Amino acid sequence: MNTATLSPQPVSAGRPVGTALHRACVAARIAADNKGGDVTVLDLRSCTPMFDYFVIATGTSRRQIHTLTEEIDAGMRAEGDERMAVEGYDASKWVVQDYGDVMIHVFDPATRDYYKLEELWADAVKVEWEYED
Repeated sequence: MNTATLSPQPVSAGRPVGTALHRACVAARIAADNKGGDVTVLDLRSCTPMFDYFVIATGTSRRQIHTLTEEIDAGMRAEGDERMAVEGYDASKWVVQDYGDVMIHVFDPATRDYYKLEELWADAVKVEWEYED
């Protein structure tokens, strides 16, 4: 279980949203519930000031990648968060959703293997998201 100090809660559209860790874990659970493969959450707070967490998942088809992307966005909106940007949706090889302090990456298997974000960010702490609230 990650016991690192949590960031203050951001506010989106006047409504408080959960901590970045909470929202990253929500996104990971949604990815897993929708059959996303090898779901990983990385804590990047000690590695970069640009964002706090990466959520990484693999979809096996274009349709599944779209489903993962849309279901995660719906879940994040339900948490009071708003997607700032999405890239790669049309190509569906690597879709990135930007929620400010949480970045969500949904890959096809070959693209995930090629970019190896977990290795690129090897200094990041891997969060055991299944056990987080």
